[in-house]
Amino acid sequence: MENIFILSIIVLIYLLLVGYVGYVAWKRTKSADDYMVAGRKTHPFIMALSYGATFISTSAIVGFGGTAGVYGMGLLWLTVLNIFVGIFIAFVLFGKRTRKIGHNLGALTFPEFLSRRFNSKFIQYFSGAVIFLGMPLYASVVLIGMARFVETTLQIDYTIALIAMAVIVAVYVIFGGIRGVMYTDALQGTIMFVGVVILLGSIYWILGGITEAHQALSNLINVVPAESTVKAAATGFTGWTSMPALGSPFWWTLVSTLILGVGIGVLSQPQLAVRFMTVKSNRELNRAVLIGGIFIFMMTGTAFVVGALSNVYFFDTVGKIAIQVAGGNADKIIPAFISAAMPLWFAYLFMITLLSAAMSTLSAQFHVQGTALGRDIYETVTGTKGKSSVMVARIGIVVAVLIAVILGLVLPANIIAVGTAIWFSITAAAFLSMYAFALFWKRSTKEGVISGLIIGTIISVFWLVFEYKKSATALGICKALTGADVLIASNPWPTVDSIVIALPIAFVITVIVSLLTKPPEKEHLDKIFKGV
Repeated sequence: MENIFILSIIVLIYLLLVGYVGYVAWKRTKSADDYMVAGRKTHPFIMALSYGATFISTSAIVGFGGTAGVYGMGLLWLTVLNIFVGIFIAFVLFGKRTRKIGHNLGALTFPEFLSRRFNSKFIQYFSGAVIFLGMPLYASVVLIGMARFVETTLQIDYTIALIAMAVIVAVYVIFGGIRGVMYTDALQGTIMFVGVVILLGSIYWILGGITEAHQALSNLINVVPAESTVKAAATGFTGWTSMPALGSPFWWTLVSTLILGVGIGVLSQPQLAVRFMTVKSNRELNRAVLIGGIFIFMMTGTAFVVGALSNVYFFDTVGKIAIQVAGGNADKIIPAFISAAMPLWFAYLFMITLLSAAMSTLSAQFHVQGTALGRDIYETVTGTKGKSSVMVARIGIVVAVLIAVILGLVLPANIIAVGTAIWFSITAAAFLSMYAFALFWKRSTKEGVISGLIIGTIISVFWLVFEYKKSATALGICKALTGADVLIASNPWPTVDSIVIALPIAFVITVIVSLLTKPPEKEHLDKIFKGV
């Protein structure tokens, strides 16, 4: 009873803080500009933490942390890519141009930015449709990550936890807009950082130090149950502190889906790109790089290290590796470790950390889905502007929440990391070539980028439905139509992520069609790139 009382106090304080911050944001939201891009006056600390907290969710901490319990320290290459691509390249190269060009164009959303850059309404509502229809998968796995932790830690029914999370987030996003999202992100990002610092120090302390912990993990390959070693070795697994065998199914999944899919796909995330348009100058972006880099390093690095080292803890205490303790569901590895190894007060603190991670990411996802429906689809198709589009955006948020909850109830186990990677791959195939050329290649044409957008999207979705085994098997469409799980069963194709196939094709198609079509007018380009 005392424990429940302590937990209730912690959660109440947290929710009051979030509520207050959301209220402040609501009071400062007076216009569509405020609702969509926070009046373009966001402080660099808030922008960096909002970007980082949006990027790092329960899918990173619970999903990818658990995946590190299966794949090992090799997943740390994703941390390297996250910092180099997701922070440095994103802020310094993409962010500065996005901010200035977005300001020149008066764009309020990512699809609107692309639409006005190439003077095409089709780009705006097609991109808005991709976001509104595809992002619920990503939102649902974030919800799943939080709900699984609550289920494991507090023994609360999974369905109740899932629905409660969705409702809390929806309320402050609907009323606060992007200000509500970013202000609460900064608060939640700070809580997340404190939580993972304690967790990282604790696991090394429990396992006897950094060197001892890593050596024990290296030695574990020789002492895990024989059937696990044999089964893993057959797929290319070589140990928790080494990369899988080159070209093996394990290697392709780790490199193409988890490292490249998320590491490259981050550049094309609409909910992240729009944050570059919320600051007033490049100075804020420069100042945000260091803050964002440290945040991403600690958040992802800690999750991957703890996930991998949980194998040592579980083998020492119960004679099993992490995935066995979690009942074969990697999504339960981190919650199981927290429950078993950490004191109860930390389990409560970490629950708030995960609540922060989930809420910060979900709020951005729901906001961008709402604006995709209200601004990018409704406004573009009907020509109606103002309060009605904000109202449609708010309705879109409600619909997005409902879809995410339904998916959270029906999706299979081990879905968090894979679901995240699938969404990142889809956006990379659809948006990244168009986004990169919008910023850096003036010769790119409307016809060229639309060709890349459509073909990239179609190939990515086709590959996920018919060839990438994890998604194709879960969906069952290929099985129903052909009688086989995938079209090509021979290795490595069932484990090759769609980003490896669809993104290069989208780039090539965009270049070829652009060179074959009439260049854009110089006057239009001069207006777009003024001051860039």
